[in-house]
Amino acid sequence: MKHVKPLRADGRRNRARLVAAAAELVAKHGAQVSLEEIARRAGVGSATLHRHFPSRQALLEVVFRDGVAQLCARAAALPGEEPAAELAAWLEELTVYTAANRGLSTALLTGPDAISAEELCCSGLVLEVLENLVARASSVGAIHASATAKDLMLLANAIAIANEDDPHTARRVLRLALTGIRSTRAHG
Repeated sequence: MKHVKPLRADGRRNRARLVAAAAELVAKHGAQVSLEEIARRAGVGSATLHRHFPSRQALLEVVFRDGVAQLCARAAALPGEEPAAELAAWLEELTVYTAANRGLSTALLTGPDAISAEELCCSGLVLEVLENLVARASSVGAIHASATAKDLMLLANAIAIANEDDPHTARRVLRLALTGIRSTRAHG
């Protein structure tokens, strides 16, 4: 096993700035944003970027995994006081994140340096979070008894993919799906 030398403080700061700049620029311009622009936004040179991330794929993978980890951490921090509202808010956050990160997962799964869906997959982590949120909401009768975490993950992903590059519409469509299409005045 190869020993990896820990980064010095300045190296950790540069790496964090690169990931933050990449996340911001991918959300704004898509996964094909220039590496030079990412380095410039992070305030480092191109060589520094390549020392930390030998390929675009390596950088995008870290951006993707960090984003999903942050989403899941926020769900874990929810107090559980309003299970239905917390579930809806987190599903909305997941849907908007997926729609806003234009082409990120597609970029990771295609091309010469592509990784497999199994290697990339954070769906186990997302599903675990959703199962917890669904269980809380179900325990107070706040959601339909047949609704499963897998169903809600499929719904969020489908809406996000259909509205890639348009997180505002993704949010609106998810809210519509969660509240239903029937008017409160509708009978039967």
